[in-house]
Amino acid sequence: MNITEPLVREFINEDSSFPTAIHAWEIHLADEGRTGNTIKAFISDIQLMASYFSPDRTVGSVKTRDINAFLHWMDNERRVPCSPKTYSRRVTSIKAFYKWLKTYGVLSEDPAEDVIQKSVISPLPEILTSEEHRFVIQAANDFRTAKKPDARPLALVYLLLATAIKKSETLGICPNHIDLDDPDSPVLYIRYETPDNRYKERKLDLPLDWVPVYQEYLEQIRPAKRLFDCSARRLEYILEDIGKVAGLTKHLSFNMCRWTSIVHDYYTNTDPEAIRIKMGVSKIQWREIQMKLKKLREKYVE
Repeated sequence: MNITEPLVREFINEDSSFPTAIHAWEIHLADEGRTGNTIKAFISDIQLMASYFSPDRTVGSVKTRDINAFLHWMDNERRVPCSPKTYSRRVTSIKAFYKWLKTYGVLSEDPAEDVIQKSVISPLPEILTSEEHRFVIQAANDFRTAKKPDARPLALVYLLLATAIKKSETLGICPNHIDLDDPDSPVLYIRYETPDNRYKERKLDLPLDWVPVYQEYLEQIRPAKRLFDCSARRLEYILEDIGKVAGLTKHLSFNMCRWTSIVHDYYTNTDPEAIRIKMGVSKIQWREIQMKLKKLREKYVE
């Protein structure tokens, strides 16, 4: 049985203090399988709200106007900057906390239900146009066919543009994560060492013409433990070098390659759910990403 149920039903009521309710909610979040960082953020947000009220304030005495007063203070009067993204997250935390209290019968009404959630969308990322995409691949191939051949730049940037993997995921790839057993369907497995990130693990298709580049790279470098057995900064330098050879005025980066990859998929009418799975993001994160993709689609063909 979920440990939260008896705690809520037997020890929490509308006259409970915030510390007592927050402790029970923390256990509930852990039972739900939330990550450590998520729990820490949620609890910190509610503790901040509790600190705004008097110490003897109970969870059941708080009304919608009280929550709005706290949010106004936090956004306008508190001497600590509160970014739009942080503000939005704190509203989300408050809504989740009071929804939980109502769901378990602690409160008959949810005072956070009518609190307005401000929609916050971070700035659009910079991407490569379809023409710049071609220039980047050509530039990386120039390193491969140079007098002293180096397949690593093409192996790296083509992999990023094909799979949309993040920098941390790139650094975590081991040679045995690449499966070439089926010559017609090479795949890359994204693995995570920590349990909190297991939901991000996924299987990604690899381009057939990336395989010979990868095999050349193995012959040249012979990586031991990691596929790209060097620092993140070294890989960033490689991308910068490719960008310079390609004549880009933009700064070629991991994030630019990631977004260019999914914008290309979106432009070619790939199934949105397939793009979400490819990125390894949750359905909640996907909502904002999809809004950005709609705006970035036109930039891809500029």
